[in-house]
Amino acid sequence: MADTPGPGALESPADLIALRRDLHRHPELRFREHRTAALLRERLERLGYDVQTGVGGTGIVAQLASGEPGPHVVLRADMDAMPVADLKDVPWASSVPGVAHVCGHDVHMVVVLGVAERLRREPMHRGLVSFVFQPAEERPFGEPSGAQAMLAEGILNDPPPDAILGLHCWPELPAGSVGVDERIAMAGKDAFRYVLHGKSAHAATPSQGRDAVLGIAQLTTALHQGFSRLRDSSDQAVLNVGTIAGGRSQSVIADRAEITGTVRTIDAGARDRLLLAMDRIAQGSAQMLGLTCESTWADRMPAVINDPRLVRCALEAGREVLGDDAVRLLTQPPMTSDDFALFGELMPALYLKLGVGDGGTWPPLHSGAFDVDERAIGVGISVLHRIALELLEGRSDDRSET
Repeated sequence: MADTPGPGALESPADLIALRRDLHRHPELRFREHRTAALLRERLERLGYDVQTGVGGTGIVAQLASGEPGPHVVLRADMDAMPVADLKDVPWASSVPGVAHVCGHDVHMVVVLGVAERLRREPMHRGLVSFVFQPAEERPFGEPSGAQAMLAEGILNDPPPDAILGLHCWPELPAGSVGVDERIAMAGKDAFRYVLHGKSAHAATPSQGRDAVLGIAQLTTALHQGFSRLRDSSDQAVLNVGTIAGGRSQSVIADRAEITGTVRTIDAGARDRLLLAMDRIAQGSAQMLGLTCESTWADRMPAVINDPRLVRCALEAGREVLGDDAVRLLTQPPMTSDDFALFGELMPALYLKLGVGDGGTWPPLHSGAFDVDERAIGVGISVLHRIALELLEGRSDDRSET
């Protein structure tokens, strides 16, 4: 895919493409990004950055001060891969069975590293820049996020940042373009687990038991049906049941079964209403079969909200770098989620969408076939670098006043 025709004026440096392919061949799961962190640390220290490692587990924070007072701008990239098999037939396919970079985090890292390299070649005149390479953005049920782990260590408290920038690969957009969400860059997410408890019995005498597997099957259907009917036509909300488990033997009525899944919403009012309705459906489904229901909500993640001033800055700076047609204002919030939102709760944030596809039927995120047109790397570097300079030099403030 990376060798397909594209915007020739936006080629990426060969060494960064080589690093991206190295990272892609050697993916590491959440909080195990040791090799990844070592590669990034070596590059950053060679550039002269002050590098702190082991932050929040395997995270990295690299800083560069201009020596003159000014804004503190942060750029963030996530580092972890996913437990998904790589299905691509390319030289840089994953060498780790069952693990792959299918969400573009390898690209995120090299783009942010590329901005760090460019800021050393073209130094800023004032302010402080921090680069955050975060572990564990991908989050199983009930597990901590890497953003939580890093923020818990107070990594960005002194001085407090004035803005944080990030980007995410977006296969719906063609390589050579970027998308700027008008307000909501990612949806909020809540994860749920429903456990049904019944009574075991021999499969030949089902009336003597209380079948939790049957109950969990009916609950799965009831949640989808109920969600579709209780959701208002104006609600932006998505339900997914992602796992189902229960039983130990084909000849035993199962006394326990469970499902886990997620609900993604934009509006807090819709969120509260739908989550309450789901719990009501779960309790009713259990009672119908003489079961009891245990419900757990976890992993609450707010929406990623773009700061209006940063949106204006991104649109103007991006169009200066790429041209008007290559920068798109996005008005329909996606239902994906990201723990970049936790940074955005503490400081003005901007999360860009980096086009990596062909504008057609490109393999989606989280698919084993996902890859990128690598010329997108140069696009991401150029746009993020320009936005960072605008903020560091204060030119974004001047623009907003005109």
